[in-house]
Amino acid sequence: MKHEVPIAEKALLTVDEASEYFNIGPQRIRDLTNDDNCPYVLWIGTKRLIKREMLKEFLYSQYSI
Repeated sequence: MKHEVPIAEKALLTVDEASEYFNIGPQRIRDLTNDDNCPYVLWIGTKRLIKREMLKEFLYSQYSI
């Protein structure tokens, strides 16, 4: 039996989870995390994981994206 962790408790989110959590489209999440030096993305091979708290801080500091 697989235990599902709620999105709000995960430290790392997939693009789709981040899209759902922040109510931002998945393509916009990809656009925000495409930079090689992006501080709130963790690459595992070609898989992109979003550091939830860091992206949250970034988004809260922005007027618009």
